[in-house]
Formats: sequence, structure tokens, C-alpha cells
Amino acid sequence: MIGRSALPLISLMMLLSLSIVSSKAQLSATFYDATCPNAPTIIRNSIRRAISAERRMAASLIRLHFHDCFVQGCDASILLDETSTIQSEKTALPNANSARGYGVIEAAKRQVERACPGVVSCADVLTLAARDASVAVGGPSWSVKLGRRDSTTANRDVANTDLPSPFSGLQVLIDAFDKKGLNARDMVALSGAHTLGQSQCFLFRGRIYSNGTDIDAGFASTRRRGCPQTGGDSNLAALDLVTPNSFDNNYFRNLVQRKGLLQSDQVLFTGSTAAIVSQYSRNPRTFAADFATAMIKMSEIEPTLGQNGIIRRVCNAIN
Repeated sequence: MIGRSALPLISLMMLLSLSIVSSKAQLSATFYDATCPNAPTIIRNSIRRAISAERRMAASLIRLHFHDCFVQGCDASILLDETSTIQSEKTALPNANSARGYGVIEAAKRQVERACPGVVSCADVLTLAARDASVAVGGPSWSVKLGRRDSTTANRDVANTDLPSPFSGLQVLIDAFDKKGLNARDMVALSGAHTLGQSQCFLFRGRIYSNGTDIDAGFASTRRRGCPQTGGDSNLAALDLVTPNSFDNNYFRNLVQRKGLLQSDQVLFTGSTAAIVSQYSRNPRTFAADFATAMIKMSEIEPTLGQNGIIRRVCNAIN
């Protein structure tokens, strides 16, 4: 039998539970159906135009979404410029002279603002843009739940500590994703975004000149042509040498052949994640399905909801 003193506690727990359920319910695939029904179409068309003009942009937009969600959750904090009160995440080590696509998101936001002023958050624009970028280069689609609000601040320190490094070992990567509620399979699937995009020479120089047993000698020799031992730090190389601008599973085939460009790529084909890499290398449909699932999970990391946050009129500044 429950004593009277326990009843207020139970009531409080029920209220908290209802509050949590209510908070989560604010993210919905139909969130803008009444207030801005054309928003997803407007954003999709804007992203398609940008990727048509520069196919590499697909990788940049997916990466931008990832770098946003790993810092304060998916709140568009990465889009804020430096001010006297904001230390921009754009200047954090993983983003400086590296993260790109800000102008593409601003352009999509401007078009949405013309249709529905002050309704659609930059965080939702970025989340939809990542999905649309995947589709534009032959990748999977997925249902995006909407209703995020924008942060009023950024966090450069967290960007410097929580975004995985291209030099990370396997356990460090597993722990970094686990901290965000993503398991090892999610981590490997999301790493598959490196089937697209490029990397700067200084991030893989040590690997291609290491003469290590975990890198194919011919692949290393090929990559050395565009990445000298000294100089050329910003020279670019495709993360996937085979099909750098198409979403497929060649990234995982490369890892099996010891042709991962970054150390953080190749370590996935070791230890507890090697079997996942092998599976994805053999089955592109499994990879695509798992990538979509992991992107949904990532897009729902600590979203700013309800009365928290704001709807920014432009994405790089507070209203």
C-alpha cells in the first residue's frame, strides 16, 4: 500500500513525465503544415540549385549539420558569427577554414522568410538541408521531424572538445558518439558520409607518409602526389578516390582495401566495428538504411524546443 507521503512524489513524477512527452511531441514531421506548408519544398529546391552549381556542397551541408548537432544539440549555433558576446563555433579548430555551406543555408532561409516571416528556424532549415543534400547526390531520404528553435549563443569550447578528430583512435570515436546518444553502429554509418567530400592535406599527411601496415602502398603513393611532406597544407583530396561526388558504399570498400584517407576512417576497420564496415562494403542498401536511421537520431540530439530559443530572421546573427 502506498502511503500518503508518497502521493505528492508520484504526482510530481507523472507531471515530469507528461512534460517530457509534451516536449518531445513538439518535434513533428508536420510541424509547419499550418504555418508554412511550403517550407520543405522551398528549402529542397534551394539546396538542389546549390548542389547543381557545386556538387561538393552536398558533403559540406551534411557535415555542417553534424558539426551543429554535436555542439549544444541541433540548434544552428554553428551558424552564428563572432560578436562581442558570442565566441563563434566557426572559428573552432574543427571548423576554421574547413566548415562551409553557410551561404547556402542563408539563401534557403531568405527564401523561406519571404514566404513565412519569422516561422521556420535556421536549425530546421539546416536539418532539412542535410537530408536534401543526401538525396541530391543519390543518397537515402528520411522523414525529418521539425520544430527546433535557434540558440541565442554558440560554444566554441565545446566545438573544440566534442567534435571528433581525424586523428582519433577507435575507442575515442566510440566514446565521442556515445556521449551524444549514438552507438557504434550509428558512428560507422555516419562516418559513411565520407563517401562524399574532400579533406585537406595536413589532416592526412602523417598517414600517407607513415609506411604503416594499415595503408595500401599504391594508395599512399597516389595521395603523396597532391600532398607533399612540407607545404601544401590546404591541398584537397577526395575522401573517396573512386566516386567522390556520389553517395554509395565505396567508402567502406576502400576501408577494407586499406584505402581510407583519414586515420579516423581506417580505424573503423579494426576491433569491434570491423564487422560493420565489412557488412556495409557488401550491402549498400543496409548502409543507406542505417545512415538514414543514424541521421534521424543525430538530428534529434538535444533540440531546443517550445519557449526556449528563438526563430532567427537571419542565421548568422541574433535578432
